[in-house]
Amino acid sequence: MPLKKEGKPKIKGVSYAKYGYLFSLPFVIVFLVFMLYPTLFTAVIGFTDFKGVVATSFKFLEQPFDNFASIFANKTFRTSLVNTIVIWTMNFIPQMGLALLLTAWFTNRSRRIRGQGAFKVLFYLPNIITAASVAILYGVIFAYPIGPINDILQSLHLLKAPFDFSTSPWAAKFVVAFIQFWQWYGYTTIILISGVLGINPELFEAAEIDGASPRQTFFQITLPCMRTILIFTLITSLIGGLNMFDIPKLYIWNGGPANATMTTSVFIYAQAFSGTYLYNKAAAASMIMFVIIAILSAFTFFLMRDRSEARAIRAMKRMEKLKKGAAV
Repeated sequence: MPLKKEGKPKIKGVSYAKYGYLFSLPFVIVFLVFMLYPTLFTAVIGFTDFKGVVATSFKFLEQPFDNFASIFANKTFRTSLVNTIVIWTMNFIPQMGLALLLTAWFTNRSRRIRGQGAFKVLFYLPNIITAASVAILYGVIFAYPIGPINDILQSLHLLKAPFDFSTSPWAAKFVVAFIQFWQWYGYTTIILISGVLGINPELFEAAEIDGASPRQTFFQITLPCMRTILIFTLITSLIGGLNMFDIPKLYIWNGGPANATMTTSVFIYAQAFSGTYLYNKAAAASMIMFVIIAILSAFTFFLMRDRSEARAIRAMKRMEKLKKGAAV
């Protein structure tokens, strides 16, 4: 009789995929209910006449883009858009500069700074303080006529009399931008330090062997290798900066002197939850800001792209076309 071949015993596999779907289900539900649905509903009511605190129904406009045209024609919206860009620029440039400086300092291999964990906690601390607390704190610091800033400036003979920061448009912008800078520079520093720690240490060792200075190492190795982290930081700061709401709203109520600190988010809030409750106008302004942020983000990705990699990809495509042409 022929002998039966003995094969390997079959082991029944266990699929854990269903558990992954199960654990991700709470996030999916929360995202659909509290993020996707409100976003789609906002996009829809921007084309309707939906307004009023007790409104329960709405209808689409005969001219669907009337709300968007009205928002673009609104002088206060244009002012708030300019304010948003100016305040974000005023806080982002020094924020990024200080974060890069601290990153270069803490990641310098020759210094070996002690207590880096404590420094990181102190830098990040302003980011976890509530906006209401920060607004009250800086309201006291820049208080008029008696406040720490006024006292310091007068003691240094930089001011002859107390200065009211809440009545000067540019001073109010500066204070709001400084608060934003103070709150977020630590977060940016932590992100950049994490990016540097992810770079292959052999690159720095090779630079040291070749006699590169710390400055050359930072600009020729560290920054080029941090392109992805820099893009992430710039995009998230852009999105957060163009959505500034809490500090401009709480520090100086109702947009400050001559709407100097009214951002687009404060404008949208005022349209939706004050006066006649123009939900349709607020939705239209929200969608305009969504498109602006999307365009600026795409433009940032385009500017920060790896040009050498893009050239290599184009060269490969040209080679493939030439090969196909030769084969034909």
